[in-house]
Amino acid sequence: MKSALLIDVSIHAPFGANLEEVTPFPNNFHPPEGGDFKPALVFDEQLAAPAGYAGDVSPQLACQWWQAEEAVLVDVRTDAERAWVGFVPGAMALAWKQWPDMALNPHFDEGLQATVPADKKIVFLCRSGVRSVAAARRATELGWVAYNILEGFEGDANEQTQRGHLGGWRFHGLPWCQG
Repeated sequence: MKSALLIDVSIHAPFGANLEEVTPFPNNFHPPEGGDFKPALVFDEQLAAPAGYAGDVSPQLACQWWQAEEAVLVDVRTDAERAWVGFVPGAMALAWKQWPDMALNPHFDEGLQATVPADKKIVFLCRSGVRSVAAARRATELGWVAYNILEGFEGDANEQTQRGHLGGWRFHGLPWCQG
């Protein structure tokens, strides 16, 4: 009986690209002899796992997982940020740091344990994708498969130091409310 060989052949294609127009192998690639060959496609929506958590995902992929109930979306911004800037309806609100002194939330672990099933992956959202990395690392230490959402809710600041113009959950037109 021949065994299947799975080789990870990365394709760098934008989300929604027509895969028929993407070449899955470099020109000098030759599949190995014997066994079945099945390439695994890797898109830029999920990047290689950095140390301490499962990886970084695009806002679009995180939203897709969340809406398909494959993941729990946890917004780790402060209550003030969600109230003033906007929030994702249906996301779990659990601050990583607390306003106004931005001290670590001493109830973060118990908040996750009380509300997120152990078999669900978690996608973490913050303002720009920094606090969510720390939260993803902590959730990983606690036993979850946890991801950081790149760009955060507001994205990076532009030349005028304004957020919301260079990426982020809102910028991509994903579900959110203000008020």
